[in-house]
Amino acid sequence: MEQARARQQVLTKPAGSLGRLEDLAVQIAGITGQSVPTLERKAVIVMAGDHGVTVEGVSAYPSEVTVQMVYNFLRGGAAINALARQTGAQVLI
Repeated sequence: MEQARARQQVLTKPAGSLGRLEDLAVQIAGITGQSVPTLERKAVIVMAGDHGVTVEGVSAYPSEVTVQMVYNFLRGGAAINALARQTGAQVLI
C-alpha cells in the first residue's frame, strides 16, 4: 500500500485533489497486492427509488424524472453508461 500511496504523490495532479478516490485506489492496491492494480471484473451499481421525497419539495426534479433516468440507464444513454463503457465496467441497476 505504501508503494501505491507513493505513486499517488508523483502523479500529475495536486496532492489530494481526487479526494476519497485516492484512498480507494490505495485500498484496492492493498487488497490486490499490486501497486498499480488491474481489476478483471468491474461494475457500477446505480440505485434509484421513488420514495416520495419530491413531495417534501427538496428535490430539484419531479418524481417522473426518476423513471426517465432509469430507462436512460437501462438503454445505456446516461453519462455513467459512457464512463462504464470506457472502463469496461458493467452497469447494474
